[in-house]
Amino acid sequence: MILLRSLVFAAALLLITPPYALFALATFPLPAQMRFRLISGWSRAVIALAQVVLGIRYRVEGLEHLPSQPAIILAKHQSAWETLAFQVIFPPQVLVLKRELLWIPFFGWGLALMSPISIDRSKGTSALKRMLAQGRERLSQGFWIAIFPEGTRVAPGTRGEYRVGGAWLAVKTGALVVPVAHNAGLFWRRNAFIKRPGTVTVLIGEPISPEGLTPEALNAQVEEWIESRMPALLR
Repeated sequence: MILLRSLVFAAALLLITPPYALFALATFPLPAQMRFRLISGWSRAVIALAQVVLGIRYRVEGLEHLPSQPAIILAKHQSAWETLAFQVIFPPQVLVLKRELLWIPFFGWGLALMSPISIDRSKGTSALKRMLAQGRERLSQGFWIAIFPEGTRVAPGTRGEYRVGGAWLAVKTGALVVPVAHNAGLFWRRNAFIKRPGTVTVLIGEPISPEGLTPEALNAQVEEWIESRMPALLR
């Protein structure tokens, strides 16, 4: 049954993604916020399909912690699920991502029109300057910014290196940081075709002000908050 569900889900994605990508291209002349709301309909559809077809549901704790102004989300990264579900759970946001993702046919085209902050990690200092300039611009446009400090998806029960870039951006812009922990990797693993039914739990922490903190100290606070909650989520 799990294999059949995964097959049906994959087939549904193949059917809806190309036409939605063409629809996304047609939104090019629209304002950035309106483009996001229209294009993120694809993510909403995928999350709905995951619920109905795969049996992957979710619950969120801590929505009351979300500040009224745009903030920076620093979250655990275990699967593709959270990159889609965050567009449903949080206010309009942009991702900080590798520039190469924008070159993926259909998916990357739509992603490019959602005003992401795309960086070339090999550029070092210039990549940070680009992230800061675009980050300030996106925050001023009313977007939140979502960053996965570990940089890549990690298996449940493991911990990647928390890179300081997201905390550095928060310190430079003065934006509040919202830490997020979840256990999506239990059901939707990295690069796994087979996806298992279950309920993803998403925990949203109280905002952390970067005022008076170094990027390293802020990053350490975020890592401690997220990782201290992971054992309970993985039971």
